[in-house]
Amino acid sequence: MSTPRRVVALVDGQVQGVGYRWFVRQAATGRGLTGSATNLPDGRVEVVLEGPDDDVRAVLAELSGPRAPGSVTAVEHRDDDARGVPDFTVA
Repeated sequence: MSTPRRVVALVDGQVQGVGYRWFVRQAATGRGLTGSATNLPDGRVEVVLEGPDDDVRAVLAELSGPRAPGSVTAVEHRDDDARGVPDFTVA
């Protein structure tokens, strides 16, 4: 089994109050990923994804895809050290 990849993404646009975090949770858990989706005070959503590289890449693509609720204007992401997060949380 390959080493899990962990990505932290900041999603900008109209992404709060539109079901965006729940959309991300469904996309991530549907691929067996763990992590979180959290509203930030500045209006962005922070998304943490952890799991196999191919699945992380697929969900990253969905963050601004046509099925995403709201209106995403930018997604910036960076790699981080995997931490073995056990589930996916929404805050």
